[in-house]
Amino acid sequence: MKKALIVWGGWLGHEPQEVAEIFRQVLTADGYEVEVSDTLESFSDVEKLKALDLIVPVWTMGEISKEWAKNVSIAVQSGVGLAGCHGGMCDSFRNNVDWQFMCGGQWVAHPGNDGVEYKVEIKNSSSTLLEGIEDFDVKSEQYYLHVDPAVEVLATTRFPTVEGPHSLNKAVDMPVVWTKRWGVGRVYYCSLGHKANIVEMPPVKEIMRRGFHWVAEGKAKAAAAAKAADAAYTGMGDSR
Repeated sequence: MKKALIVWGGWLGHEPQEVAEIFRQVLTADGYEVEVSDTLESFSDVEKLKALDLIVPVWTMGEISKEWAKNVSIAVQSGVGLAGCHGGMCDSFRNNVDWQFMCGGQWVAHPGNDGVEYKVEIKNSSSTLLEGIEDFDVKSEQYYLHVDPAVEVLATTRFPTVEGPHSLNKAVDMPVVWTKRWGVGRVYYCSLGHKANIVEMPPVKEIMRRGFHWVAEGKAKAAAAAKAADAAYTGMGDSR
């Protein structure tokens, strides 16, 4: 049975407890052993983190010690999956650039605030993670992010939708869903999820469910690849 840790807290406007409960239900229904925590002290034991398959942060605008952020980073580098949404992952700790580097991006603006109507467009890429999910409309915050160019983009939204100081720039497609690697671990992010009702939308919930599974599967695949590499190395040594 795969093990997942959900850690919620920070700014309550994002309804972190309610979102954490939705994620707990999704993971439990799919056979995960899930621990839900409302304290960042859950990141204090690096060996416990490394024993997990999945870490799900649901924490906005908080502060984390360098040691605890490093523990999460070490766990992900070792193969533990990291997946989250909206400000619960890419606006968790504004003062910790190491966290932002690991996650693949950082929120910087949401022109028009909540209630903007925009389209989420699923992109063709080498990944089949979102295969079968159609483009859909959402009325919520539209996240403008600073994004790591190393990510693989799975869905986008077009800016500008609402007028602002960014509007005189050319139109841009901003990533909404992406994946990246951190060490041998997998990272997955979806910018949707300002409120729990957005996470409950069928396409959003399915996007998150697939992301959870994809990152959690990475640990076993990384271990298998390492074992195969060791076997190949040993075989080379035996043939001499």
